[in-house]
Amino acid sequence: MIGKLMQDRVLSGKKAVNELYRTGYYGRPKEDSLELTLVEAAYLLYKNKLDIELDNRILEFEEFFTEAAKRQQYFELKYIVYKDLRERGFYVQSGVTDFRVYPRGGHPGKAPAKSFVYVRSERIPMPLTDLLPSVNAAENVRKQMILAIVDEESDLTYYEVKKVNPKGKTDVIRPAGDLIRSTLLKDRVLVWQAAHAQYLHRNGFYGKPLDDERLQLSLVESAYLLNLGLIRIQNSDTGNDPGIDEFSLLASSIEPDFLRKYRAYADMRNGGLVPKTGFKFGTHFRVYADAVSLEKIPHSEYLVHTVAVDHVFMLPVMSRAVRLANSVRKRMLYAIGERDGMMYLDIGRIKM
Repeated sequence: MIGKLMQDRVLSGKKAVNELYRTGYYGRPKEDSLELTLVEAAYLLYKNKLDIELDNRILEFEEFFTEAAKRQQYFELKYIVYKDLRERGFYVQSGVTDFRVYPRGGHPGKAPAKSFVYVRSERIPMPLTDLLPSVNAAENVRKQMILAIVDEESDLTYYEVKKVNPKGKTDVIRPAGDLIRSTLLKDRVLVWQAAHAQYLHRNGFYGKPLDDERLQLSLVESAYLLNLGLIRIQNSDTGNDPGIDEFSLLASSIEPDFLRKYRAYADMRNGGLVPKTGFKFGTHFRVYADAVSLEKIPHSEYLVHTVAVDHVFMLPVMSRAVRLANSVRKRMLYAIGERDGMMYLDIGRIKM
C-alpha cells in the first residue's frame, strides 16, 4: 500500500480506508482517500503497513523520518509519544492539542475520546501561556488533559494537568474583642499577650508559638489578620501602625513575592483551607484541608506554589516538585492570580 507525501500529510487511496482506518482507525477518510498525519504515516511505515512515496520514489524509514522532522516542529517528540500510546493499546488521533486518546476498548465512532495529550521536551521551557490553552480546551469538552514529557533518553513521563478548586473545613476567624496588639520586627510579627496568642493559634492554626505566651506570625498571616481587622501592627522602626496598603509595601520590600503569595493565601483561607509555610518542601505553602483542632492536626493535603501568569516552567524543576509532592502523599498545586480570583492547577504523575 502506497501513500504520497504531500506537504505535512500523507495521502493514500481507497484501499487504505478499508485496511488502515476501518481496522486500526489511522488517519481520516477524505472521499475516496485516506489522509494521514506525518506521525501516523511514520508509525505505519515502521510497522510495514505502508510505503511512502516522494517524487516518484519510495522512501526508506530514515529518509521519511528526516524529511518529516523538517516539515513538522517537534515531529520526533510526537512520534515517540504516539508510538508509545499505540503500543499500549490505545487508539490515537490528532486533536486540538497534539493527540486525542480513546479509552481502552473504545475507538472513533464507538466512544468519545477520553484524553487530550500535549507533548513537550524536557529541555524546552514551557510558558504557562502555552500550557493553559490545552488545559482549557480539555476542560471545555470534559476531557482529561495529559502532559507527555520526553526526556533526553526518549523516556516518557505522563502528567495529568487539571484545574481544581480546593476547599477546607476551617471557618474564617472572627474578632474577639479589642484589636490584638502586635509588633513588626524585621521580617515577622510578634503577638505579645498570651490570651491573644492562644486565640489566634487555636482558631485557625495561625503562627508558631515563640514560647508559652507569645506567638510569631509570618508576613502573609499578619497581612490577612490585619485586613480582617483582628490585629494592630506596630512598626518597630517607626513606631506607627501601618494599614494594609502600607504594610503590604513594607512586606514587599522584604519579600519580593509577597503580594502574589498574599493573594493566594487569602483566597485559600477564605475557602476554609489552612496554608502554612512550605519551605521544607521547596514551595510557598503546605496546605491543610481539615485542620480544625490543634490536638489532632492531620497531614497536609497540598503543596502550593504561586506563579505569575507569565511564568515559564522549567520541566526538570516541575518534575522534582511533583515527585516530591507524590513522595509525601500530597498533591502539587500551582496558584495563578487572575482578574476575578485565583486559579489552581493540579499537576500529578499518571500511569497510562
